[in-house]
Order: sequence, then C-alpha cells, then structure tokens
Amino acid sequence: MATVATNADADAAAAAATPVALESTVNPKCANVNNNNSARSSRVGSASGADQDTDTDAALQVDQRFGWCSFQPQWLQRFCTAKWALFWLCWGGALQGLIVNGLINVSISTIERRFGLRSRQMGLVASGYDLASFACLVPVTYYGGRKGASKPRFIAIGLIVMGLGSLIFLLPNFLVGPYRATIAEANVCEMGSSSNPNANPNLNQTMQYSCEVNAGNGEREEYDSLTWTVWLFFGAQLLHGAGAAPLFTLGVTYIDENVSKKMSSVYLGIYYTMATVGPAIGYVLGGQLLLIYTDWMTVDPVQLSLTSDSKVWIGAWWLGFIFAAGMCLLIAIPIFGYPKSLPGADKLQLEKVSEAHATKTVAEIGSEGSEGSDGSCGLSGGRRRLGQLPHAVLSLLKNPTFFFLNLAGATEGLVIAGFAAFLPKQIENQFSISPMLSALVMGLITVPAGGGGTFLGGYLVKKWNLACSGIIKMCLMATTVAAFFTFCFLVSCPNPWFAGVTTSYNLEARSGPPELVSNCNANCGCSRTNYDPICGTNGVMYYSPCFAGCGQEEHVESLKRYHNCSCIESVGWVDDGVALHPDATNLKCDSTCQSLPYFVCLCFVLMIFTFLATMPALSATLRCVQDEQRSFALGLQWIKVRLLGTIPAPLIFGALIDESCILWHESCDEQGGGACLVYDNFYISRYMWLLALICKLGSVVFFLCAWWFYVPPSKPAVNANGKEDI
Repeated sequence: MATVATNADADAAAAAATPVALESTVNPKCANVNNNNSARSSRVGSASGADQDTDTDAALQVDQRFGWCSFQPQWLQRFCTAKWALFWLCWGGALQGLIVNGLINVSISTIERRFGLRSRQMGLVASGYDLASFACLVPVTYYGGRKGASKPRFIAIGLIVMGLGSLIFLLPNFLVGPYRATIAEANVCEMGSSSNPNANPNLNQTMQYSCEVNAGNGEREEYDSLTWTVWLFFGAQLLHGAGAAPLFTLGVTYIDENVSKKMSSVYLGIYYTMATVGPAIGYVLGGQLLLIYTDWMTVDPVQLSLTSDSKVWIGAWWLGFIFAAGMCLLIAIPIFGYPKSLPGADKLQLEKVSEAHATKTVAEIGSEGSEGSDGSCGLSGGRRRLGQLPHAVLSLLKNPTFFFLNLAGATEGLVIAGFAAFLPKQIENQFSISPMLSALVMGLITVPAGGGGTFLGGYLVKKWNLACSGIIKMCLMATTVAAFFTFCFLVSCPNPWFAGVTTSYNLEARSGPPELVSNCNANCGCSRTNYDPICGTNGVMYYSPCFAGCGQEEHVESLKRYHNCSCIESVGWVDDGVALHPDATNLKCDSTCQSLPYFVCLCFVLMIFTFLATMPALSATLRCVQDEQRSFALGLQWIKVRLLGTIPAPLIFGALIDESCILWHESCDEQGGGACLVYDNFYISRYMWLLALICKLGSVVFFLCAWWFYVPPSKPAVNANGKEDI
C-alpha cells in the first residue's frame, strides 16, 4: 500500500511536465489495439504547449478534490486517496452482501413459515434482485463508464436506492396482523362419545371451519391470505438489485483506474473479500435476531409458552433491515464526495500495458481507418451515442476469451446464488437444527472460506505476477478441485421420526403420502391447519397434541407439557420424587445424527476453492479487453451472469427443494398453498449435489476453452523490473 502511495505522489509531481498537445490528433486505441505503449509514449514524450499544460493541471487539481459541491476544504483532501476510496467502497460492497446474501437468505425459511409461502415463491423473490440488476447494468455501465462521468456518484445513488429497498422489505411485518404462533385454547384431543367419529357432528364441524378464525363472539372472520406479500418482497428486491448494479461494475473499474496494475489485484481482492464477509456478518446478525420473538413489542412469548426451540417460533427477521437501511444512507454520504478520478490516476493509466486478446494485427487496423471495424475505438470518445452500442457489444462478443469467461461466470453464479439463498434452509432441515444455529454455521463457513479464498486469489495473482494466460490456468485448477469436493452434499442425515409421515404411529418405517390419522387419534377431530408440533418421550415428532392423542395440557414457565397421550407410550403422571414427567413437550426433538461436522469441513474446502477463482477470473476479464471497454465489458458480463446464472438459480433450487417436500402445511389459500413442514433428506441432498456437480463441471470446461482460445498481444508485456510477465 505504501508503495502505491509513493508512486502516486511521484506521478502527481511529474504531472506538470506531461504535455497533451498530441492527444487531439492521435487516437491511441486506434493506433494499436494490442499494445498501448507507443501511443502512451508519444503522449509522454511530447514537449509543446507548456502554458496549456499548466492550465490543464490546475483544472485537474480542482476536479480531483474530495468534497460536496463547493464544500471542499483542505483538511478533507487527506481522504482523497485510493486507500480511503477503497475503504468506503468496501463498506458499500459489504452492505450489499449483508442485505441480499445475508439477512434475506437467513430469513427465507422464517418468512416462508410466517406468511405461508413456498420455496418456489421465495425463489421468485430472490430472483428479483438479479432481474433488476440485469435491467440496470447496460445503462449504468454504458453511461457511467463514459469519459468524464462520475462513477462515485452512480455508486452513492445506488446505495440510497438499496437502503430504500430494505425499508420496503420489512413492511409486510407491519402490514399484516400479529403472528398467531399457536391457538389460544388447548389443542388437545377431545374424544367423542362413540368409537365412530361420525357420531359426534362437532368433530366434522371442526374440520369444516378450520380455515375460519373465531372472533370470540360467535361470528367468524374469513381467512386472510398472505401470499400477496410475495410481490412486496419482490418489489423490494428489485430496488436492491437496481441499487447494487454500480457497485461491482463501476466500483471495480474506479478502483482499477486509480491504482497501479501491480496493486490492482490486491485492492480488488480486498474489495471482494469485504463483499464476501458481508453475507457472513448478515448470517450471524440475522441468526441472533431470530432469537427475538417477531412481535416482541406487543407480545410476551413466555405467556404463550414459546421458546426459540419451538417449531412454530418466528424470530424478528425484520429488525436487521432497519439497521441495513440506515447504514446504506450513511455510507452513501462520503462516496458522494469523491471526484471522477483521484490525483495521479492519469499517470498510472499511461504506465499500464494492454493485455487484450489479439484479434487483428496493426497493419489490419491501419487499413481499416481511424474508426475501426470492431467498434472499440468508438467507445474511447468522451460522448457516447446509443447507435454505437451494437458495435460495442459485437466487438466484445467476438473476443472468445471474454465469451468463455462469461459462461464460466454464469455457471459459477448459478451455483453460488442458489446455495447462498437455500443452503441455510438445507442445513436447518438436513441436520434438524434451529434457524439461528444454521445461520451461525453459514457465517463460520463464509468468513474464513469465502473471504479468505477471495483475498488469497487476488494476492496470488500479484505474488506470482501472473499474466492473463496464467490467471485463467489458475482459475481452471481451482475450479477442478472445487468440482471434486461437491460430494460434500452427499453427507446427509436420515429423515427425522415424524408420526404419520416418516414413521407409523407404532414406530415402523413407512413411505408414501402422509397419513396423520390413526386409530389412536381417529376420535379426536384434529385439524391439519393447527400445526403445533410436539416431541414425545419416544423421540418422535407429532403434528400437534391433538394428533398425538394428548388429553391434558399444562403450562410450566415458557414450556407446554402434555399428558395422557394415546399415541405415545404413556408415562402418565408418574412422580419420581422430583417432578412429574410429561408424555410430550412443545419443543423440537433432538437429532441423533452426527454428520454436521463432516459436512462443515468438506463444505469449507469447497467454498475456499470456489472463491479462490473469483478474483483471478475478474482480473482475467479486465485484462482480456481494451482499456476503454472495461466498464462496459463488466456490465455485459454481469448481464450474461444474471441471465444464465443468478436469475434462474433461486427458481431452480426452490423448485427442487419443493419437490423434496413430503408434508405440506394445509392452507386455506388454494392458489398460494402453504409452507413445507417436512423434507426428504435423501432427495434434497442428491438434488443439491447434482446441481453443484453439473455447474462446476461446466465451469471447468469454459475456463479450459477461455485459456485455449486466448491469444496474447504480439509484444510481451513488461513489468516494472524489465522482466516479462509469466
């Protein structure tokens, strides 16, 4: 870092001696597509117009000051450096990860239960982010990448929009009524006077009117469907996607333009590391907030005999979005103050050497004229016209290395986006742990593996001084290792014992559709809409105390205890001198599966090698295109990644997770359905493994093609020590 600052000061001191008189007559990009040294040398070596240079340098000094409008005091200029710009951009990237990949993903299973939604619907919500980002990438990168455009201003406005999206995302919590965690009356078995359930007409009435809420005065209120909240969540995600669009396109190019080529990978590695740490912070923060009851301001969960270990517990998922919205507004303020380019950036750009994929020789370019048939030279001007957009797109699509790197990014984006959205949910259901513990596990994996892998990838590019070809080979090797470790998803647990679903009421294994009614509860008139699961002393979960045949309920502090359960081998009111042992409690049965540590270790290795290729792949993308195409190239790449990867990913993963469901909550909303209550662990693990393996093998093939078709520049790139890059 200190080296970068020293070089920047030296370049700034020499700026007054750098004439620019030939800039108006020579287009450096059209003069040589594959190597920029000659054009840049002619600019540096020119020696005319000293007075004009002095005026130009003075104007640059005014334009390169930190501040807001006319408020640009001298004491603020200490923040006008690449390090401080990176600091604030890192916080912006971390907030995006905290909101989109942290708080939202850790709350998916909670939101599904709270509003009666399915994974397909939440997959649509998750895709809203990428849909908006997809729509905004072209205008943001095309106009934000213009010469003279203020990239920090685009980024700051995006942060404000993202904060607004967070405020809208939490609105459903306040627009619907209080959460009814459990019914007010005891949900126990009321046996009929006859062994025939039809002998008691009240039992059938209970089933018939289960979708109606008793108002307390004999009148019934119609069931209120909450599936409309999907569209409010979806709209909030659209704002999240639109606001985050400039962060990883214009933000990346802003950093790359204002640091040396040698330090660019390190700066970008730090930037992407913070973007990876953001979701980890979101997992941990969101998991802790789930320990707070969702209606804690108006309802005391102790009075409902509820704890965070109860299956019907809903945590305060919405609290984190208030914090995130406030942070977005605060971080946007300093980013607004940064200039279009930092002091010394012009000199750093002159020293950089292009490694763009060689498509034409110098003679061919010269014969085509100053415009250039590939359209790339048309992007170098300060004013861009919409008519030049097709030529710019065609120029990039003709670059095979860029094309295959985009496809590799799409397959990587598909697997990362899918697992980011639903991996916490899978861990929660696969290993029978609470949402809070699942979020903590994800945080512990993501911080060292995701963040460490991202930073290590950028550091190795600098350490080994890799050229574009070497960077692609590094991505290929890392992805090959990651493909091998996808078998971690085969580590699974047997299905938990659930009476009438995975096991019969006499504790024999069963398969087929759920059969919750048995001889022991046939006379109870139970309703499937009253999901109130309990754990029996035999270690089996029951749909509700009624379906367990329990006749009595007692409240002990924040716990409900049930006795005389006909479907459980009863221990009755046995007094051992210490306490009366109940037949069941309203807690979740402890899992006997011990596979979670093995899964965490293998998933840790998989995530390290997955993120190890993230930064090198970005560096390869920036190097294989022309300098003036970088912002637009990143935008075009993100469009492909969104369209082929991250947009369909949540929909595909959500649909497959729904296919793994073996017990749905009976809902009165026939169109919206209800949330899944029990998943088949065997199928959910196989589906996740097949998706991960197919995507990783696709990435291996595409990185191999990108390396195979890459043609380096005709002249080797020379580093600062006078040695060729390897």
